[in-house]
Amino acid sequence: MNRREIAVLLAYIGKLDPRTARSDANEARDEINRWHELLHDVPATTEHGWDASKAAREHICTSAYRIQPADIIRQWRAYQRDQLARHTDPIPAANPDDPAAYRAALSANRQAVAAGTEAPSSHRQLTTGASRSADIGACLQSVGSPIPSDVQAALAPFRPGRTARQAAVAKGLPDPLGVPCPHCGVPKDHPCRDRRIGPDGTVHRNTLSSQPHPSRVEHAEASRSRPRTASPVPPPAAPNGTRSPRH
Repeated sequence: MNRREIAVLLAYIGKLDPRTARSDANEARDEINRWHELLHDVPATTEHGWDASKAAREHICTSAYRIQPADIIRQWRAYQRDQLARHTDPIPAANPDDPAAYRAALSANRQAVAAGTEAPSSHRQLTTGASRSADIGACLQSVGSPIPSDVQAALAPFRPGRTARQAAVAKGLPDPLGVPCPHCGVPKDHPCRDRRIGPDGTVHRNTLSSQPHPSRVEHAEASRSRPRTASPVPPPAAPNGTRSPRH
């Protein structure tokens, strides 16, 4: 703030707190010089929310002590910290192969945000809400699989279990990996294993199988076609708290 802005600020403070008003011209001039020496690097206003007069009014409303330049400086520092806390460095226009210019561009941007001449730059993010959920769902359906079809075909030999599972689902068949295998004992969502057990009970081979065992496929078909039975409904209780006998 320059001396004129300091004079306007002190006049405003004097209206809100008559204790700070100066009737003598020499005292007023000395007061302006003292405040200017301490607040010459603090702006009177910025385009992004800072106003020294509002800071002075807030102090007068919340404190019984006479306002001092340090009270304005304290709120200015708090404003700068808030601006920088909400700021995310954008990609500078400087050449990243020139470290000095790149750092200088980042520093200049942060200084502008701290000085209030530029607004903080925040991360762009998806917003939630019922109004956008349908749009997001439609967008995801239009995208389809994140893996292109030609890449899936190239990966098929290296993912035999997943490939077989996708092929079965595409044909409308039951998912064999959706149930545990009764033959090799692997749990749900795990590929079958080819095991060979010797006469002494030791396992001589335990490798992944490219195809599910036939018994697992049958188990998956039976699980899909098996009707779900409702849980039995208990008989109503008798008036004395005991269950009524079956008829």
